[in-house]
Amino acid sequence: MKRPALDAMLRPRSSDDPAIDGVEEGKRLVRAAGGGGSSLAERLAERLRAFAWATPLHRLRLNGRHPVRLVAVPIDPVPGDVARGRAMLAGQINYLGEARDLARLDLAKPDWTPGFDRYLHGFDWLRDLSMAGSLSQGVPVAEALMSRWLARHADKVTDPAWSPALWGRRILFWTAHAPLILSSTDVVYRAQVLNTLARGARHLDRCADQAVAGTGRIAAWSGIVAAGLLIPGGEQRRAFAERGLARALGSGILSDGGVVSRSPVDLLEAVMLLGMVRACYEARGLEPPELMRAALSRMVPALLGVMHGDRALSCWQGGGPSTEAHIAAVIEASCIRTRPLRQSRDWGYQRLAAAGAVLIVDAAPPPIARLVAGGCASTLAFEFSDGPDRLVVNCGGARDHVVQLPGGLAEGLRTTAAHSTLTLADSNSTAILPDGTLGRGVTEVELSRQESDGASRIEASHDGYAARWGFVHRRQLLLTGDGRELRGEDALLPAGKRRAVSDAGFTLRFHLGPGVEAVPAAEGQAVMLRTANGALWQFRCKGGELSIDDSLWIDGQGRPVGIRQLVIVGQASGGGVHVSWAMKRAA
Repeated sequence: MKRPALDAMLRPRSSDDPAIDGVEEGKRLVRAAGGGGSSLAERLAERLRAFAWATPLHRLRLNGRHPVRLVAVPIDPVPGDVARGRAMLAGQINYLGEARDLARLDLAKPDWTPGFDRYLHGFDWLRDLSMAGSLSQGVPVAEALMSRWLARHADKVTDPAWSPALWGRRILFWTAHAPLILSSTDVVYRAQVLNTLARGARHLDRCADQAVAGTGRIAAWSGIVAAGLLIPGGEQRRAFAERGLARALGSGILSDGGVVSRSPVDLLEAVMLLGMVRACYEARGLEPPELMRAALSRMVPALLGVMHGDRALSCWQGGGPSTEAHIAAVIEASCIRTRPLRQSRDWGYQRLAAAGAVLIVDAAPPPIARLVAGGCASTLAFEFSDGPDRLVVNCGGARDHVVQLPGGLAEGLRTTAAHSTLTLADSNSTAILPDGTLGRGVTEVELSRQESDGASRIEASHDGYAARWGFVHRRQLLLTGDGRELRGEDALLPAGKRRAVSDAGFTLRFHLGPGVEAVPAAEGQAVMLRTANGALWQFRCKGGELSIDDSLWIDGQGRPVGIRQLVIVGQASGGGVHVSWAMKRAA
C-alpha cells in the first residue's frame, strides 16, 4: 500500500470512541524484564521452611479446638467436568489425558505429573464427581479416596501435599463439596476430616505468604478466608485473612489486572478462586470485601482481553485454551460484566479487534523466573482469529506436561519456535536453562500503537538476540478496520554499536489453527488457507523462502492435535533483513 493511503487509514479515531477506551495511541511504552530465578538465599530459606514443617514445634502449633461441624456450606459456582466425574464412578481418576485406576492409586509412590498431582491433592476432582451422578453414588468414591489421603497425609506435614497453595485449594473444595466427604455415619472418620481441615487452616495461618506470589499465594489466603467464614469461631481469622488476601492480590495481580506469571490460565484460576471465596461469603449471608470486587474488576477485563472469538483463551506461557463452558462459568461467578482490555502495560498483551477478527500480541519480556515454573520464550509472538476460527496460534500446553508427548517434545513447547514469531540461528529469544528456568535474553520491549477507523497498527521490538547475534527483532502488525486483512513486517536490525553476525539464518513461523488447511500457490510465495468453517484466506510473503510443515497444538483438554505451520526461512546479512507478509480474506 502507498504511504498516503496508509496514513489515511491510521488517522486517529474520535476520542469519545468506546472501542479505543484505555488505549494510548502513538505513545511508546517500554516494558523491562524483572529479576531472574531464585537466589541462593531464597532457595536455602525454602528448604529451611520445609524442614521447619516437620519439627515437633510446628506440629504442636497445629493442635487446637476440634470443630464438630461447618458453620455453612457454600455452593461451588463453577460446574465440574461430567466425563471426568463419570470416570471416577467407574473406578478411574483422570486429568488432561493422564489416568490412574483408583483401586491401584498409590499415594506413597507418586508417579504422575505436577498437573495431576495438583488435581489430586487439591481435591479439584470433588467438583467433577459432584456432577457425575447422585450424592449416594458419589459419596462412597469420595470417602474412600479421602480416607486414603488422610491415612497418608493427615499427620505428615510434608511438601507437596501440605504446600500452602494446595491447602488453600483443599479448604475451598472440601467446604464447597462437604456433602460428598462428610455424609458418613462413621463418627471417627468425620472427626478426622474436620480436625484435619482445622489443622490445615492453622498451617496456612503461619505459612500462606510462603507460597509463590501470584495464583499460589492467592489460593493460600483464599483458603484462610474460607476457614474464617466456615469453621466455628473464625471471626478473628477472617479479619486476619482478609488483610492477607489483600496483600496476596497486591503482589500477585498487576495494576492492569494481569497475573505476575503472565499466564492466562493462571489468571483464569485466580478469578475462579475468588469466585469460590465469594460463594463462602454468600453462604454466610455476608458481602465480600471491596478489595475483592476491585481486584476482579481489573482481572476480568484482562482475562477477556486474551480470549478469541471462540470464547476460549489464547495460548501463552505454557497454557492452553481451556474450554468455553469452564471459562464462561468462571466469569459468571466473578459477577463482573465488562469489555475486553485492549492494551495492557504490565500484563503485556496487546489486543486488536475489528469486525470479528482478533489479534493478540505478546509485547513484553517473559515472566520473572522465580514467579512461574515453565515460562516460555514467546516475546512478539501473536495469535489471530476470524470469528470462531483460529487462523494463527501458538502451540501452548507446556505447563500441562502433556503425557501423550515424549519429554523432549513436551519441553519444546516452551521454545520460541513453538510460537508464531521469528527465531534466529535456531535459538530462543530468551534462554531456557537445563534446570527448566528462564535465563538471559529479552530484557526490554519497546512498543508503539496507533488506532483509526481504517486500521490499527502495532510496532514492537525486543533485544533478545542483541547480545548473542547483534540484532534487534522488530515486528510491525496492521489489522484493517474491516478485519479482512492482516499485514506484517518482521525485521532484524543491527543492535546499536554491537557487531551483527553475518549470514545468520532466521526462521519465521506461523502455526496454523486446528482444522486450517494450507495449499501452496503455483508461484511459491503464497498459500491458500481454508478454515474448518469454510472461510478462505490468502497468505503471501516477500523476503524469504516459504514452505509448509507439520506442527502441533494442545487443545482445551490437554490433547495434542496435529496442525500445519507456514515457515519462512532466509539469511540475515550484517546489515539486517526485512520480511513482509500479509493474510487477506478471500471468501
